[in-house]
Amino acid sequence: MTRMDLVEQIVAAKLERKLTWRQLAEAVGRSEVWTTSALLGQQCMSADEAAAAGNLLGLSQEEVRLLQVPPSKGSLGATPPTDPLIYRFHEIVQVYGTTLKELIHEKMGDGIMSAIDFEMSVDKVPDAKGDRVRVVMNGKFLPYRKW
Repeated sequence: MTRMDLVEQIVAAKLERKLTWRQLAEAVGRSEVWTTSALLGQQCMSADEAAAAGNLLGLSQEEVRLLQVPPSKGSLGATPPTDPLIYRFHEIVQVYGTTLKELIHEKMGDGIMSAIDFEMSVDKVPDAKGDRVRVVMNGKFLPYRKW
């Protein structure tokens, strides 16, 4: 079984059992974003985390073990994504990436935001003109070192 086979099985089991990503995250004991990422094949779960998810999803022991294998990260190809929602994030970085880089450098110095020491949340924000999406990313600043 490949990681992508397992992802397809997880999504099917989630739908069949009428589970939400939040319910799975609560069982795993991690954030909704991290747990969703892990169950979509982008993170490595501990034995306890994998067992908790596997229990809710009805996964076999082999499938639970596969959730504990460090994955090859990056679920998108090298070309711009075609899914409209994912493409919009690509577009945001295309339009605002240099702005983010400039503002981070001005406020923090020459460095990057970690995607390893990182947290993210996604929330629905009610608005009279139509609900809004709030995405908050919080990554450790890593300055470039001089030697």
